[in-house]
Amino acid sequence: MRTGSDSRPLRWSIRSATDLGRAIAGARSARGLTQERLAQEAGVDRSYLARLEVGASTLALERALRLLRRMGATVTVTLPGDDSNAD
Repeated sequence: MRTGSDSRPLRWSIRSATDLGRAIAGARSARGLTQERLAQEAGVDRSYLARLEVGASTLALERALRLLRRMGATVTVTLPGDDSNAD
């Protein structure tokens, strides 16, 4: 789920690898970045980023999310509403 406007943070609730992929793609798009540019800036291959964005290649993530859900935790990705960047 994505919420926010140009001045408010964007948030995605992460319950699966697919959710995380949507958050990555949405955050990338909100920042006006191509997959190629983001992959280059992050030091990963563009094809790996593409697989992440569709929820593939994330078995470890699925297991970690399952453990967190089992303990009652929620995971949320928040993208600041301005142009500030974080590593």
